[in-house]
Amino acid sequence: MTQSPETRFRTSQLEENDGPSVNPTDNRTMGEIIAARFSRRGFLKGSLAVSAIAATVSPLALVAADEARATEGSAFKFDELEAGIDDKHHVAPGYDADVLLRWGDPLFADSPEFDPVKQSAEAQARQFGYNNDYVGYIPIDGSAEHGLLVVNHEYTNPHLMFPGIVKIVEKDGKKAAELAPLSKKQVDVEMAAHGGTIVEIRKEGGKWQVVRDGKLNRRIMSTTEMALSGPVAGHDRVKTNADPSGTKVIGTLNNCAGGVTPWGTYVMAEENIHGYFSGELPEGHKEAANYKRLGIPEGAYEWGAHYDRFDLAKEPNEPNRFGWIVEVDVNDPNSVPRKRTAMGRFKHEGAESIVARDGRVVFYLGDDERFDYVYKFVTAGKFNPNDLAANMNLLDDGTLHVAKFAEDGSVEWMPIVFGQGPLTAENGFAGQADVLIETRRAADLLGATKMDRPEDIQPNAGNGKVYVMLTNNSKRKSDQVDAANPRAENVFGHIIEIVEDGGDFAATKGKWEVLLKCGDPSVADVGATFSTATTANGWFGMPDNCAVDSAGRLWVATDGQGPKATGRTDGLWAVDTEGAARATSKLFFRVPIGAEMCGPLFAPDDQTAFVAVQHPGDGGEDWEAFGRPSYYEDLSTRWPDFKPDMPVRPSVVAITKQGGGKIAV
Repeated sequence: MTQSPETRFRTSQLEENDGPSVNPTDNRTMGEIIAARFSRRGFLKGSLAVSAIAATVSPLALVAADEARATEGSAFKFDELEAGIDDKHHVAPGYDADVLLRWGDPLFADSPEFDPVKQSAEAQARQFGYNNDYVGYIPIDGSAEHGLLVVNHEYTNPHLMFPGIVKIVEKDGKKAAELAPLSKKQVDVEMAAHGGTIVEIRKEGGKWQVVRDGKLNRRIMSTTEMALSGPVAGHDRVKTNADPSGTKVIGTLNNCAGGVTPWGTYVMAEENIHGYFSGELPEGHKEAANYKRLGIPEGAYEWGAHYDRFDLAKEPNEPNRFGWIVEVDVNDPNSVPRKRTAMGRFKHEGAESIVARDGRVVFYLGDDERFDYVYKFVTAGKFNPNDLAANMNLLDDGTLHVAKFAEDGSVEWMPIVFGQGPLTAENGFAGQADVLIETRRAADLLGATKMDRPEDIQPNAGNGKVYVMLTNNSKRKSDQVDAANPRAENVFGHIIEIVEDGGDFAATKGKWEVLLKCGDPSVADVGATFSTATTANGWFGMPDNCAVDSAGRLWVATDGQGPKATGRTDGLWAVDTEGAARATSKLFFRVPIGAEMCGPLFAPDDQTAFVAVQHPGDGGEDWEAFGRPSYYEDLSTRWPDFKPDMPVRPSVVAITKQGGGKIAV
């Protein structure tokens, strides 16, 4: 399927995932459930009671009391940063934000220096990849100052990567940017820029440095050989002309968030795989409905024009080999990454994990699309901290569950297992492999709750809670909610807090609350629920990634803010979740215009926060002072003070406290 040049401008994830919904079911939405939940007696407690109490108590008295309690009880000690919009990184006073890695930076002793006008796949394979998203840290010898940084490279923006590819044309009396078709050489650079990076880093003199000759340094790409493992390995639906065994896959795609396992491996989550496939399935092909449920093919990338495996007409089974969780043994740079099919196939946002009381390991998984679902995977085997080798195949055997949220505040984790409930031959499943290949359809049949773009999901070992980031859902219709519903056309998103039964992360039941409804609390129609101690700088919208530091405190990163949406750039906010300060938020770091805030990650000693700044400048036309169709389009006039070290490339930033010490303490 040929795409127009305009469709190949791949901007923020907000735009990528805000198209037509592909969930055809009439399962209840989270908005409908929250509406009913809000209307029940007994729900007015904690921060959620504020709006109701305000109707009977003096607003000024309420604000004064709330501010006093929140200021006294906040877990975060730093001077808040001012929200705003410009082309630079900003961090709270008293902290340094140092760029550690940028797209194209050398990773090996023999890596070439980055040259934007002399890009090649060979050079990119030895350099840091594009659009860094998930960031993880794996200590070397238990050190908080010497370890491996693992970073996902989610997708590519050719209009920001390749000089001269953007042409300015006149359309209806207005200037517009048009993207030329990519050459095979440029596609090869894109393919090498995807995947992930494993790189040794060390803190010296209070600053982090890349160890270019690190023996474990590695690039993983969309051309790296991988193995399918678990229930789907060898199944007919994953066999291709190039791989008749159905066990060997070339590459990984669109790695968004991810995780580090308790045994020290790196897991990469394949998310928006639909954009890489073009062409049409043979008429009447059995995968048609399966692919439609995932939006395949979209054809945003031009890879199918050069490689048969991305053309559905030539390799109709190839998409079934993507959409999985990939596990990488970082201690062996020659190891074959494994796609762990027992964990399900959908648009994975991340895979954060925690060890349950009985030793099993629980992974929380979001399916990042409007009206899709929240999942968790519980291993069958138990984690053995004294025998790391014994843990290396834990992800091949376990139970995947999907969440059903009820209006009484309960949540049920329903097992996605062949033969149970509707997951039978009568509904088109011949076995567990079919159930996992079509995880979304299986969850549809189970009646899972349709969510507002589930993204990062973080378990908190400190308080036993789980935080679910729900970025937005601009397509929720007003007839799906009532007057008490948080919002129709939910453009700002919200955060759900789950408490598993008995504090057991492996439990199949639990309770849920809304921790935050996001957006500007000064606009009544928005319906945000930040505490009244949250300042004009402290509120945010579009929660995406998050982190829980070793003190059990929640940090939230955003994706989709900007001049039109919020009047501020994306950034990292500290969010209180306990006590009188609950639902108070403070801005700690903000990114340049057009960038998405990814990561974040705290070093084990909490003295460094690593954050990923993705696609800076993309969509910058919304800001008149910055607008341009390409980094290389007349930079001298559009950005007079441009310098090569300015933050115009996707980058990983290390944030440290001036003089040393723990962050926000």
